[in-house]
Amino acid sequence: MKTSRLAWTAALAVIGWALCFATIGIGQAVTTMGTTLIVHAILAPLFFIGLSWLYFRRFPEAQPLTTAVAFTGIVMLLDFFLVALVILRDLAMFGSVLGTWIPFASIFAATYLTGLFVTRGGERKPAMR
Repeated sequence: MKTSRLAWTAALAVIGWALCFATIGIGQAVTTMGTTLIVHAILAPLFFIGLSWLYFRRFPEAQPLTTAVAFTGIVMLLDFFLVALVILRDLAMFGSVLGTWIPFASIFAATYLTGLFVTRGGERKPAMR
């Protein structure tokens, strides 16, 4: 993987994670935790559909499975090291299917399926460079 593609992968995954983090933060300020987690579970894949669409348009040669693993892995690492260990100082968040595991799975699926669509399906326009 070229350095520029690696940088784009990391940057977009961090942006997606930050959007999810902001969703949780804003949600906690304006509604219940249950509603916040539902909204987060809905928005997380939408964020990553948009971000992965940008990514695959820029790098049409990228593999959807590899990219989905990378995006999801970066999000998981940030949640583990930054949110759980540094901010919350507790691993309890990983016990929540709705709050953690459904968003992880949907981020993976959204990235993978968007990659398939853009690189092999309906999006056959020239790459953005």
